[in-house]
Amino acid sequence: MIYLGVLAVLFILSFAVDKRSVFRLQIYYLTIAILFLFSAFRYEVGCDWLSYYVEYQVAESLNWSSIPALRQPIWWAILRGMHELGWPYLLANVISSAAFFVGVHILARRQPDPLGFLVLLFPILIINMPMSGIRQGAAIGLICIAFVLFMDRRPILFGLWVILAAGFHTSALIFLLLLPFVTESYSRRRILAGAFLALPGAYSLALTGTAGQAISIYVGTDIQSSGAAFRVGLLTLTALYFLGFLRQNWRAGWPKDYPIASLGSIAMIVVTILLPLSSVIADRLAYYLVPIQALIISRMPFVRPQGGLKIGVWFPYAVLFLVLSVWTQTSLHFQECYSPYKSWIIGLPSFDVYGFSRP
Repeated sequence: MIYLGVLAVLFILSFAVDKRSVFRLQIYYLTIAILFLFSAFRYEVGCDWLSYYVEYQVAESLNWSSIPALRQPIWWAILRGMHELGWPYLLANVISSAAFFVGVHILARRQPDPLGFLVLLFPILIINMPMSGIRQGAAIGLICIAFVLFMDRRPILFGLWVILAAGFHTSALIFLLLLPFVTESYSRRRILAGAFLALPGAYSLALTGTAGQAISIYVGTDIQSSGAAFRVGLLTLTALYFLGFLRQNWRAGWPKDYPIASLGSIAMIVVTILLPLSSVIADRLAYYLVPIQALIISRMPFVRPQGGLKIGVWFPYAVLFLVLSVWTQTSLHFQECYSPYKSWIIGLPSFDVYGFSRP
């Protein structure tokens, strides 16, 4: 299975190359370029391949004046612009993957181990988002940029990038609730005050058309996400380990990154609470938190845990490899969506149906 092979190579590279060598950084740049090509130039791979092709077809008949009133207006504007330029549907995957990987890179380069951070994203986030749910994948990339701006205490730019992300996937608006926490100081009193100030925003967000539509579709219905429990469960374990054993030393060693890691861990636990209410909504929100999970795990070799509980640096990687192994070998859903892997840059019978014209 090509996906397990890719993950095995990524993990071997992550452990074989010294974390402080210049060569490791060079491998990181090569790896992110290869993963971009692997994601962006796939052909008929991903569970949402045909649904986004339908959106591409719908966009041809849209008027520019009607696009601002639509949900995800940036996405629809991109699709409409592709028709104006005569670009084929396949390039929509390139554009969305570019947004994802640029955002991931901006967050990764702030880490002491960019390669470790990147490879941790592959088995869950990269396969599910820029290789399938491309609108949310693009939104996650922009949210990664917003996370960096959060660390830099730049609330206006943070809010702007969240709004831009919502132009691809409206669920990104939930991160506007972090605005009260983009401050120069970070204390328990300020957290409580920020949470109180966030309540009106949460209430307003819950009343939006998109949130209401999601609640009516996914809450109290039979629509479920079969893998949500596993993905959310991994987030929960990461959050509990951070809050129980890494938090104090992290705050001392990386005070600038501490707020996003701490608040992200709390959000992981909140998503777990949402799981019984709607596994689909919990799963959708959980994907946004995977970069923070990767940030925490990739930083573990550099943070001494307090309380005496040490988890081997290899353990989270082993768990992720096991999860991907079980998923790829037992899931009919995976077999239907991702197998076999094909790429159109190496040549395929015909692209005509997706907008290419051949002589």
